[in-house]
Amino acid sequence: MDVDGGSTSSDSTRVRSIPIHSGQCKAFLSQFKQQSLPACKPVLTPAWVIATLLLLGFVFIPIGLVTLHASRGVLEIVDRYDADCVPEEFKGNKASYIKDTSVPKNCTRILKVHKYMKAPIYIYYQLDNYYQNHRRYVKSRSDQQLLHGLKYNDTSSCKPEESNNGLPVVPCGLIAWSLFNDTYTFIRGTAELRVNRKNIAWKSDRDHKFGKHVYPFNFQNGTLIGGGKLDPNIPLGDQEDLIVWMRTSALPSFRKIYGRIEEDLEADDVIVVHLMNNYNTYSFGGKKKLVISTSSWLGGRNDFLGVAYIFVGSSAIILSLVFLLLHVKNPRPYGDTAYLSWNRKGISS
Repeated sequence: MDVDGGSTSSDSTRVRSIPIHSGQCKAFLSQFKQQSLPACKPVLTPAWVIATLLLLGFVFIPIGLVTLHASRGVLEIVDRYDADCVPEEFKGNKASYIKDTSVPKNCTRILKVHKYMKAPIYIYYQLDNYYQNHRRYVKSRSDQQLLHGLKYNDTSSCKPEESNNGLPVVPCGLIAWSLFNDTYTFIRGTAELRVNRKNIAWKSDRDHKFGKHVYPFNFQNGTLIGGGKLDPNIPLGDQEDLIVWMRTSALPSFRKIYGRIEEDLEADDVIVVHLMNNYNTYSFGGKKKLVISTSSWLGGRNDFLGVAYIFVGSSAIILSLVFLLLHVKNPRPYGDTAYLSWNRKGISS
């Protein structure tokens, strides 16, 4: 851009276009296609390969050990209760038991704390063989309705649970309809352990995905009841059980948080759990488990990340030793790197 310094008016400012010759474009494209543009092109000599693999192993193995130690430091009590909480007369037909509303669903479980568990202690329910990632199930919801309620009328994505008796359902869809509804009460000694069920859902979900002025309407009023019911006097943004459940899992075995115990549990404490076995997993061969767990700086217990780091680091060290032995036994003569294709121009000049 050239500016005419002899004139002070803005009209005198002129922009001259710089012509781009087709020959230059062709030369650039040719260099690009032939991969001859300036670039970092390391020569993978045996020394570089062996040193890189050793460094990778020495970095990954300590990270894996630290991660695995943190995971193993998490204490868990896992209790499967779906089979044991069925009365003897219904053992042969568990589905009829769970569907019969006249049969009481209360059940008592005894859990023993083997090691000291420091608060906060998280309570999860675990479901196995439950495919929340099924395409039809995942699509059966309306995010706009969850946020705006009856103001949003297009709920066709919620089929087959979009309306009952000609009236819309809030929240609509199969995910909300199948809400988990088992409940747990924990007794230690003669006192009930208080379970905090607030702030168990993601803050972003509570504040931005579920309306604070949207209330359940015509929910679970059909002929076929799915899971839990919702309090019509509490807005969806405050019904955190629903918010947790609506964040669907990608795997058929998953845990969802139920609440927190905010006091320590001592070793050899006996916890009596009074639960209501309401949720139907018997029709499709599912399993239900109650999980009481502490946490670490990595979260809950999961050995996969630590094992993966250790495996990759160990593999890198083994490969480096194999390459080292091969190089010592059958060394190859090095070529002159000055004759590499990207260095020839420098030689000729």
